[in-house]
Amino acid sequence: MKTIAEHVLDIVQNSVRAGATLIEIMVEENKKKDLYTLQITDNGCGMPPGILKNATNPFFTSRTTRKVGLGLSLLKQNAENAGGSFSLTSQPEKGTTVKAAFGHSNVDRPPLGDIWDTWYYSVLSHPDIRLVYEHRTGKGHFMADSAEILEMLGEVSLKNSAIKEAIIDMIKNNLKEIKETNNNFQL
Repeated sequence: MKTIAEHVLDIVQNSVRAGATLIEIMVEENKKKDLYTLQITDNGCGMPPGILKNATNPFFTSRTTRKVGLGLSLLKQNAENAGGSFSLTSQPEKGTTVKAAFGHSNVDRPPLGDIWDTWYYSVLSHPDIRLVYEHRTGKGHFMADSAEILEMLGEVSLKNSAIKEAIIDMIKNNLKEIKETNNNFQL
């Protein structure tokens, strides 16, 4: 996976399979501490200790449709390769939190990627799941909450091309507003 957005999509899909009704995605950029942090928390079924212990092993998966589970192991590897760290916590029946910290200025830190597409298509695919995306920088923060947006839309479909364009533009424009001047920062 080459972008943070690809990692987010993979973890959101895991959260959906785990029965989550709330998925919170937080990206925080702290240039002073040289940290770029991704944290995803869900209220899904959680993982028992045996699965949690093996969750970052690429040759382990709890899914029966395949024999490997690369998503978390690739995120862990990307974080560590970019001078950061990785943690995974989970409690059965309560949920899971995935946290990956990257060196903000590290050349190996993946760019954010098309997080707006990831968020939009995740909401479109799972409108009954509340998906919250928050992005923080030293210049400000932005949050997109699917529950608020769906409430504002009322009966208007997310599939409407004008709505899709408006939502994606809203996310892109808000991210540009809080972007700190830095040649290493990539959307």
